[in-house]
Order: sequence, then structure tokens, then C-alpha cells
Amino acid sequence: MAKKAKNDNPVYKIVEVIGSSTTSWEDAARSAIESAAKTLRDLRVAEITKLDMKIDDGKVVAYRARVSMSFKYED
Repeated sequence: MAKKAKNDNPVYKIVEVIGSSTTSWEDAARSAIESAAKTLRDLRVAEITKLDMKIDDGKVVAYRARVSMSFKYED
């Protein structure tokens, strides 16, 4: 029987972060991913799970994106 290589059955962790932007949901999601990438290595997949807006005095003042992303556990 052949011996399995170390990474034949990788394991991933999922984290959720919320990004914010005064411009758009796309910028909010990008901000979340770029911030997470500063401390997490080998990010693989991101999924926007929720979008919302902050409203002040009847006007949209911020867009927020909740983003789930996965990264690979290291051996």
C-alpha cells in the first residue's frame, strides 16, 4: 500500500469577518479579505454571507459585508 503524502487530505478552517466601507459592498468585502490576509496564510475561498448598511439620519453612511473565508491548516 502506497504511503499518503502529507497534504493528500487537507483540512480547512472557516472564519467570519465583517468589512465596512463608505463606498460600496464590494469595497467592504475587499477590506475584510485584505485585512484577514495580513494575519491568515493560504486563504482559499471567500463567501459573502450577509450584506447590510449603516444608516444615520435617514442616509446610508456605510456598507458592511459579512464574509466567511477558509484557510488551510498547516501540518
